[in-house]
Amino acid sequence: MPLALRMRPRTLGEFEGQEHILGEGKLLRRMLAAGTITSLILHGPPGTGKTTLAELIAGHTKRHFEQENASSVGVKRIREIIDQATSRLEHSGVRTMLFLDEIHRFSRAQQDVLLADVERGVITLIGATTENPSFSVNSALVSRSTLFALRPLGPDQIKAIVRRAATDVGRGFGGLAIDLRDEALDVWAVKCDGDARRALTALEVAVLSSLDGRKSGATKARGDTPEGESQAGGSPGVIVIDRAVAEDSIQQKAAVYDGTGDEHYDLASAMIKSVRGSDPDAAVYWIARMLEGGEDPRFIARRLAILASEDIGNADPRAIMVAASAWELVERIGMPEARITLSQAAIYLALAPKSNASYVAIEEASQDVREGRTVPVPMHIKDGNVRKAQELSPGGERGARYDYAHDHADGVGRQDYLGIEKSYYRPSVHGLEAQLAARLKEIKALRAEERREGRQT
Repeated sequence: MPLALRMRPRTLGEFEGQEHILGEGKLLRRMLAAGTITSLILHGPPGTGKTTLAELIAGHTKRHFEQENASSVGVKRIREIIDQATSRLEHSGVRTMLFLDEIHRFSRAQQDVLLADVERGVITLIGATTENPSFSVNSALVSRSTLFALRPLGPDQIKAIVRRAATDVGRGFGGLAIDLRDEALDVWAVKCDGDARRALTALEVAVLSSLDGRKSGATKARGDTPEGESQAGGSPGVIVIDRAVAEDSIQQKAAVYDGTGDEHYDLASAMIKSVRGSDPDAAVYWIARMLEGGEDPRFIARRLAILASEDIGNADPRAIMVAASAWELVERIGMPEARITLSQAAIYLALAPKSNASYVAIEEASQDVREGRTVPVPMHIKDGNVRKAQELSPGGERGARYDYAHDHADGVGRQDYLGIEKSYYRPSVHGLEAQLAARLKEIKALRAEERREGRQT
């Protein structure tokens, strides 16, 4: 039996982490104390104790525990569990708790068979998923369940779990002479990413590989003599687990990333908000997380291009050119070199002056188009042929002639080009936009002066 399975906590007191739901006065702790456990959905990353917690809840509430995987359990098996639960309740008064792993894979047919008995209290359902249940689990199940989010374990909690396994005589490696160095614990606490199962597997690999290596070496040294006894049998020597052994015994840390799920949107959002907030270090880290997880670099380039207009705009017009160039280079050179281009572009955009004036302008104009009264095109800026036809028509509107902007020495047209008093573009005072703000003020002053002179004449 694997070490991770042997070392599963036997009581709630041994359970590490999740103080936000199991701490004194927290909801799940209060439910357990009152014996009012309803159907639950536990969601969180791998190795945070979802299965273990379900078993502990069943034991604490004195309920019979059944475990199935939602992706493989059939309707026939569900009916068997319901029949057995009904019989158990009638004959012995013992209620049944059904634990469904990967509950996001639960089909509607499976759900329909189970829901009525869940509502009647014949079965208490505990579902587990690594997905966001609000999006991935059937709404009927979500509405009948209490949701608890399990968080990745912290470094100190991981170290405590590994130390317990190394010293536990009955279930762990307490019968062996092990020198478990702090530097090895530090490696596992970081590389397991809050997954206790990975940390315990790394300890098991480190210990067993050291034992196998010692047996092999002893056999070679003795020639045809039988293999020597293991450390558990009392042979001398200590198994030293230092940083090098710890590094060798755990796989390279894999980026936790789902290219279509919550993680995809969370990391993209983190990158965008970091650039918008002018933090190049954070922006580069989130990009690295996405790329290491297998994200398409073109997706990142597209998001940076959108951001260049939405959050920088005319405060630094070069930003959109940097983003466009980065997008083109990413398309041309691909990974892994494209990561450098994305890093350069993100750093430039993060440090560029910020303005959302262009975004706000088009949003407000679009809202007016959708919700407001349609503004007709002023006669003097209509197409020439259309204007002439309207003027020649009986009762046709006759308006001012078009004022060609280049006929003015300053190149600024003096006419009204919208027909209503409205300001959509309100430039910021950041970067180049401060100069554009001064220019816009000057242009509006020229038009205002032209209108005053027109009224006077």
